[in-house]
Amino acid sequence: MRITDFPVPDTAAAHAALELAREYQTPAITAHAVRSWLFAEAFARVGGFDAVDHELLYVSAVLHDIGTVPAFDNHTLSYEDAGGHVATALTAGAGWPRERRRRALEVIVRHNWTAVDPRLDVEGHLLEIATGLDISGSRADVLPADFVREVLGAHPRGELAAEFGACVADQASRKPETAARRLLDGGVLAKLAANPLEGIARSMAAQNS
Repeated sequence: MRITDFPVPDTAAAHAALELAREYQTPAITAHAVRSWLFAEAFARVGGFDAVDHELLYVSAVLHDIGTVPAFDNHTLSYEDAGGHVATALTAGAGWPRERRRRALEVIVRHNWTAVDPRLDVEGHLLEIATGLDISGSRADVLPADFVREVLGAHPRGELAAEFGACVADQASRKPETAARRLLDGGVLAKLAANPLEGIARSMAAQNS
């Protein structure tokens, strides 16, 4: 399994999503978004999920945390809900029909669920477990180790632990009824620090220094 096995969808929505992410998000958060997409595609491959809307998955993955940035933060909605509405607006501009635009919102919101049944939402399930791997290290032994290292090399983690941890803490403080509070109370800061991907990234950096 290689990164080249998963080409970026060559569509207006996909290109616009990445451009928007790069314009508004930090490099570390955008790299997390792209890794999450690649991990989601890899989980689909190893899990035998064939009926995947790859463009929907890409757009949702790339924009799943954009609700944390000041320009799109919402004073009442959870960051995943706010980000889902950004994706809805972007895909409307790309000509997606209403129901498919709604799917982008659903996938982004559901990535913060504790679990998503693939029979309900396969793209939501894939993004949920992919972000779980990149943030908390869950299912770290499921994907091929060489593929994980290739993804980390192509899209370095940088200061993700510090930046995402600060975003979640801020959201939890201002919007305690949202999923951010559950993540914080569930020990996301410790999970970020203990994520085995952090150790792999440090080892790769030491080897290249």
